[in-house]
Amino acid sequence: MSTPTVGSPAELAQALEATGYLADDGVATAAFLALRMGRPLFCEGEPGTGKTSLAAALAEAFGLPLIRLQCHEGIDAAQALYDWDFPRQLLHLRTLEAASDGHLEPDAAERSLYTRRFLLERPLLRALTEAPCVLLVDEIDRADDEFEAFLLQVLDENAVTIPELGEVRATTPPLVVVTSNRTRDVHDALKRRCLYHWLEHPDLAREVAILRRRIPGIGVTLANQVAHAVRALREMELLKPPGVAESLDWARALAELDRDVLDAQTAAATLGAVLKYREDLDRVTRSGLDRLLAG
Repeated sequence: MSTPTVGSPAELAQALEATGYLADDGVATAAFLALRMGRPLFCEGEPGTGKTSLAAALAEAFGLPLIRLQCHEGIDAAQALYDWDFPRQLLHLRTLEAASDGHLEPDAAERSLYTRRFLLERPLLRALTEAPCVLLVDEIDRADDEFEAFLLQVLDENAVTIPELGEVRATTPPLVVVTSNRTRDVHDALKRRCLYHWLEHPDLAREVAILRRRIPGIGVTLANQVAHAVRALREMELLKPPGVAESLDWARALAELDRDVLDAQTAAATLGAVLKYREDLDRVTRSGLDRLLAG
């Protein structure tokens, strides 16, 4: 199975739209070039701008498995690449000892312990063995410099060496999407090997379109009100400005309550769907919900 191809950014945008992901021209072009050039796509932007969703949409659009590596502080190569199943190895060794009546040949026993049956494949190794696939390296800015350097080597070579087994190389390189919320600067060495795209929050018309596409049956009036209100919230000095995911949650909550319009009373009761910090709730409430909705 080869890497999927499309003829143009517009064709890719149509394929993504079929999954429910409405890509603007910039996102569609960046993803198209990543596909055609075989380069990782580095997506940076505020939380909630659709970086992670893009990887999921690409996988769905091309019928590929999505393999996600969630980065976090302290992540190391063993958590990202592979590990050995120690409990099963120990059980296997005890079985060999019992079967040999205590006359176990050490070298043969050791060789039998380090085989594929005891190998625990973590996301990076799975991506190399299951490619073609979409590999999502999510929130690389949460990892440390050492892991970033390790990831750089894997992406460069599309191969890793397991001392007990030898080299594992991808026959078809995975489509790699690397995301960052820019909590720290990612090193230039990694960015140089990627195509870069900064994702903005969608404009008003696109956000309305996303709401109407992802929430069947939502009215035009309600979708416009939610999009306008969320846009106003993003312009306030909040600890966590809402992203598209919060817009969708808010609209779904209103739909579950059978609301056709968003008024101040309903907004007050459902604001927890879009704001996640008490300080933000207090700030918005003090500023006046009528004013927010009127804006």
